Amino acid sequence: MGIFERYLSIWVGLCIAAGVVLGAVSPASFAWIAELEYAHVNLVVAVFIWIMIYPMMVNVDFGSLKDVGKKPKGLCITLVVNWLIKPFSMAALGVLFFQHIFAGFVEPETAQEYIAGMILLGVAPCTAMVFVWSQLVRGDANYTLVQVSINDIIMVFAFAPLAALLLGVTDIIVPWQTLILSVVLYVVIPLAAGYLTRRLLDRSGNHEEISAFTARLKPFSVMGLLATVVLLFGFQAQTIIEKPLVIVLIAVPLIIQSYGIFAIAYGWAYFWRVPFATAAPAALIGTSNFFELAVAVAIGLFGLHSGAALATVVGVLVEVPVMLSLVAIANRTRSRFPS
Repeated sequence: MGIFERYLSIWVGLCIAAGVVLGAVSPASFAWIAELEYAHVNLVVAVFIWIMIYPMMVNVDFGSLKDVGKKPKGLCITLVVNWLIKPFSMAALGVLFFQHIFAGFVEPETAQEYIAGMILLGVAPCTAMVFVWSQLVRGDANYTLVQVSINDIIMVFAFAPLAALLLGVTDIIVPWQTLILSVVLYVVIPLAAGYLTRRLLDRSGNHEEISAFTARLKPFSVMGLLATVVLLFGFQAQTIIEKPLVIVLIAVPLIIQSYGIFAIAYGWAYFWRVPFATAAPAALIGTSNFFELAVAVAIGLFGLHSGAALATVVGVLVEVPVMLSLVAIANRTRSRFPS
């Protein structure tokens, strides 16, 4: 591994600090960048995420996609964890912490909004950053693409009913622009670019050119991740400084949820003897969240300055450092899985 990947946790920590400091020193600059969005998808962040996932899309071998169905275990783990476990465990943790453990720290009405925000995160599995986490554990690019694609298809039909069920409301309006734009930006466009790049590099059938090309792109991919971290924490610098206790209270159940879901999926894959290149992405997909969708729905239902919107934003802040720690755990336990 290069210096960027070897010390990635340190760079991310420094970028978190830099984002908060810069956001506090120059809030107008980050406010201007935050306004460069469409359908709640920030276009600057989208570019950085695109830079992150493009190398992995180059590694997708379209000729091998037809064989993914012969290995259904990883897909089974992903779908069961994402849709039958994660939404309900998130709701349960929200109720446990904000109606009982933290009841003395927040008003009952605000507590309900925090729970609602957590639920929206729980019913919105990740689309974009999953490719980054899969790349960091050297996961099977073909399999990850299929897992994310099937997740997205299910989300189109299951997001609104699940959210309505767990929130106890009936007027859930799915922000289709956010959902469709995110899929196009984070899956369709980079996948098409990766396919074209692969065709150009692999005219002679020599995969070494593809490997060399993606190796040269790796530093840029990591720099895209670091730039994203700076922006995300810069956007929320004022909230972090003004409401540190609230941020911590919301973060606690979200962190427990993340590690718990990862343990369930990763442990299941271990006992089911799923190969590591499939097992690690399967566990990471179940842990990560589609925060653009969750934030958009929270704002639409409860308002921009609601507790629900704040909870989804805390989900964004928690995700990167937690997911990096899970990537580290996965890489250290690689040898315990079939290759």
